[in-house]
Amino acid sequence: METSIDKRAVSGAAPASAQSAPTPAASGAQRTVYSVLGAISFSHLLNDMIQSLILAIYPMLKDNFSLSFTQIGLITLTYQITASMLQPLVGVYTDKKPMPYSLPVGMGFTLCGLLLMSVAPSFGVLLVAAALVGCGSSVFHPESSRVARMASGGKHGLAQSLFQVGGNAGSSLGPLLAAAIIIPHGQRSIAWFSVAALVAIFVLTQIGRWYKAHPNLKKKRAEAPQVALSRGRVAMAISILVLLVFSKYFYLASINSYFTFYLIDRFHLPVQTAQVHLFVFLAAVAAGTIIGGPVGDRIGRKYVIWGSILGVAPFTLLLPYANLFWTSVLTVIIGVVLASAFSAILVYAQELIPGKVGMVAGLFFGFAFGLGGIGAAVLGQLADATSIGFVYKVCSFLPLIGILTVFLPNVERKQPKKAA
Repeated sequence: METSIDKRAVSGAAPASAQSAPTPAASGAQRTVYSVLGAISFSHLLNDMIQSLILAIYPMLKDNFSLSFTQIGLITLTYQITASMLQPLVGVYTDKKPMPYSLPVGMGFTLCGLLLMSVAPSFGVLLVAAALVGCGSSVFHPESSRVARMASGGKHGLAQSLFQVGGNAGSSLGPLLAAAIIIPHGQRSIAWFSVAALVAIFVLTQIGRWYKAHPNLKKKRAEAPQVALSRGRVAMAISILVLLVFSKYFYLASINSYFTFYLIDRFHLPVQTAQVHLFVFLAAVAAGTIIGGPVGDRIGRKYVIWGSILGVAPFTLLLPYANLFWTSVLTVIIGVVLASAFSAILVYAQELIPGKVGMVAGLFFGFAFGLGGIGAAVLGQLADATSIGFVYKVCSFLPLIGILTVFLPNVERKQPKKAA
């Protein structure tokens, strides 16, 4: 690990002349540290893989503990609300007092949650285990998002996409690993994945060393706003972004928590086959994530947000009426298109409120988790009262909220072309 996150990366690899004159141009020329981005993306993969295991084993937990759909939703609500409530607070605190080694500590909470879930004897203990996993995420996401920005070398969209794609790849692996390992071997086999948490703790400790030595730790407020906006316009823009995140994550909650039940109910698929379909959707989400950031860097994040949220609406509206083949095709398209938005939304918001990287990351990651949890609980109650099919008909209209993107202000300046 010491060789991959090298000492030149720790020092920013700046030559002596640049160090003696730390101008904005010089700092903007700082290279992108791909070794750190790769390490934080890999850690995100492990973190979100562990989280997605919880979602993927819902059918097993439902049978083992005789749970209703409402109780399934409460499990999601517990771990996501825990993360949602704490993430903005962690972000605000670490903006003022960065904590490089908080990352492995947060993963320790996740490790404890995994081990407890593997031996949980009751629904109440399952909720406690889910809360511990949520606490781990509340620490991980704001600080790791800051690390990605510090290592970006100015390519903020690319860095956030690389960071996010790790999480989405991990989310897609969870159902596949659950189908291959946990479902055949039972609840106690959840503990086997504590190895992944231990690996993440080791990697995050190395990242913490790089983070602690980074020059931005001493000049973290050096960034200036690209475009001066009034507080009212900033508040309006943040409100619109929150509504867009609502539409995205409320819809994703319907897929993440209930897509396997939908496939089983409508197409009579076995549990393991349904989980493979969920894996395909989550893999499409991972692919879409890596597209959104670099495209936003090139053409502007507002255009990516517009195309991602509103552009997915025709496909979500068709999904509840499609056969199995077209359901598979549509979910891939939905995953790719919808996933491209979050990196663009996050970087756009960080440009709206410069110098508050942790707070913005904590707010939006936390809000996304909170909406996922609330959405899972609300949609679980709706499914108990009506049917899983009706849930997807209702959710299909959510992306139409993307029309609000037209009211977002332009906060990006075009990058000057490099001299030949």
